Amino acid sequence: MKVLLVNGSTREKGCTFTALSEMEKILNEENIETEMFWIGTDPVYGCTACQACSKLGKCVYDDVSNVLAQKMQEADGIVIGSPVYYANINGSLAAALDKAFYQNSSAYENKVAAAVVSCRRGGAGPAFDRLNKYFTITRMPVASGQYWNAVHGQTPDEVKQDIEGMQQMRDLARSMSWMLKNLVGTQTPEREPKTFMNFIH
Repeated sequence: MKVLLVNGSTREKGCTFTALSEMEKILNEENIETEMFWIGTDPVYGCTACQACSKLGKCVYDDVSNVLAQKMQEADGIVIGSPVYYANINGSLAAALDKAFYQNSSAYENKVAAAVVSCRRGGAGPAFDRLNKYFTITRMPVASGQYWNAVHGQTPDEVKQDIEGMQQMRDLARSMSWMLKNLVGTQTPEREPKTFMNFIH
């Protein structure tokens, strides 16, 4: 079993990385393979709804979203971490996730997921909610812990001083491990054909 930990910060070894690293230690202790994936600092083109991905199987704008989509498809569990910017997730991460989920959302069905946010002070709730919406529209079981998945601090050292937040990362990792060991390989429910409509017809 493998968990992909997505560092959605522009800072490779910053606060978001610190939170995800605490989870990674526990997952490894539980004999679960992990990969830390950093989205980097290159520009990410927003989705233009051109629908070229339905023919190509990937976004026509070849940025990190295509790499992210492939890595998420290969993993059994996915943790997405983001810093909080104006009570929301990093814009580059949002663009990458929009495209990665849009191009082949069925590929992530039944993969265990978790969201992690890092903030200096406020805005964690809306950012956390935004990340979970990707999972809950895609039939992904969501791992939870003893509190909402957030750490606080302006530097990695300050995040480490958030003893409750760091404990939550460990608890979340144990919950994710338990879910993976109990869900991966089990029979999934039959689904009705998906119905699409809008409010005009």
